[in-house]
Amino acid sequence: MAKFTGGVTTMQPFLQKFFPSVLRKAAEAKTNIYCVYDSQVLTSFTSSLYIAGLAASLIASRLTTAIGRRNTMVLGGLIFLAGAAINGGAANIAMLIIGRILLGFGVGFTNQATPVYLSEVAPSKWRGAFNTGFQFFIGIGVVAANCINFGTAKRSWGWRLSLGLAVVPAAIMTIGALLISDTPSSLIERGKVEQARQSLRKVRGKDCDVEVELAELKKASDVAKEANREPFVTIFERQYRPHLVMSIAIPFFQQVTGINIIAFYAPVLFQSVGFGNDSALIAAIILGLVNLASILVSTGVVDRYGRRFLFMEGGIQMFVCQVGVAVVLAVTTGVSGTKEISKGYAILVLVLMCIYAAGFGWSWGPLSWLIPSEIFPIKIRPTGQSISVAVNFATTFVLSQTFLTMLCHFKYGTFLFYAAWIALMTIFVTFFLPETKGIPLDSMNLVWEKHWYWRRFVCG
Repeated sequence: MAKFTGGVTTMQPFLQKFFPSVLRKAAEAKTNIYCVYDSQVLTSFTSSLYIAGLAASLIASRLTTAIGRRNTMVLGGLIFLAGAAINGGAANIAMLIIGRILLGFGVGFTNQATPVYLSEVAPSKWRGAFNTGFQFFIGIGVVAANCINFGTAKRSWGWRLSLGLAVVPAAIMTIGALLISDTPSSLIERGKVEQARQSLRKVRGKDCDVEVELAELKKASDVAKEANREPFVTIFERQYRPHLVMSIAIPFFQQVTGINIIAFYAPVLFQSVGFGNDSALIAAIILGLVNLASILVSTGVVDRYGRRFLFMEGGIQMFVCQVGVAVVLAVTTGVSGTKEISKGYAILVLVLMCIYAAGFGWSWGPLSWLIPSEIFPIKIRPTGQSISVAVNFATTFVLSQTFLTMLCHFKYGTFLFYAAWIALMTIFVTFFLPETKGIPLDSMNLVWEKHWYWRRFVCG
């Protein structure tokens, strides 16, 4: 649902009904190309989802512990469904924002539960591939949303269809969650040992002996219960310092790659740099397809070459492309941003964005969900994931609130801003992120004990 917004906000009937000031600004003869869509009300509509997601993620850890990963996904799907229906039938800005807030709660719950669910049911050797599937289906949502926006852009009611059709993935997600069993770890955590045994047999195969794995899960759960401490207090203990740092740094860095801003505002962005409305939506579709293909690459190599290799290669690739976009825009539109960009240079911007999207698609896209879901011991796993999702939403909220204003004032410098962050995060991963490829969840502490920096916290 979040992915529909960027395309909808370029639709004239939608802007005419809810944000007429944006159309008036676009009609001005000498509008700075960077400032056309700089509207605080329009930005508030987009970013209201993230503040709601932030609130949801802070309570979602307790929910996933109390009612399980599966039931949290069902609840998230139902709330998402309600939000999509309200947005599709919106008669005023208040309804739009209420719908977005409900969507935020839905996304907050599902983003909390789904990566943890995938990490807990996946075999260690395939955990990376399983978890990149989460980002792959987000990528499918991006492409589907952009295709629908393109198909409905010319119709006066097209924006309603674009926003309302989010009930389809919401329904699929809810029904799909109802058809699966909860994770063995979650069931044991709630004292349902026999159901956990059946769940393990389902995911490992009926002929597989699951008793050894079940005993290990019970042991980990018993240790967590014996500690009997508030997880939000436990995670701040010195021995969990590396886990806490990663749960904050990884989602923060994912957002300051600038990808969500480019994904949400791709049609707006491309329209601003010289593509027409139709061409801008087509460009956004192309960008989404490139991202989708690159996630498939990640699925195939993440458990072979490891997480660190993909993080570093993707970081270098994204850095070069962001600097390239900044240079092209600086040369072609001038410092003021009042010069028109030629079609050829607009296509060059699109090519650079596609290479950038590919780099993100096989690195920071899927791996930012994978790493936080696999590094925590069971007693703080829901809490760690909750912090990770909350940081993701908080950072996205700030960036979505400020991006269009930043684009208006910093102009091409906005892309240099993100390039600087990409350089920093690539250095961070190189020195501080250990390799987690193929390590069982209950043995993950070993990677911290062997790390040149983090061992002083874990072993001290």
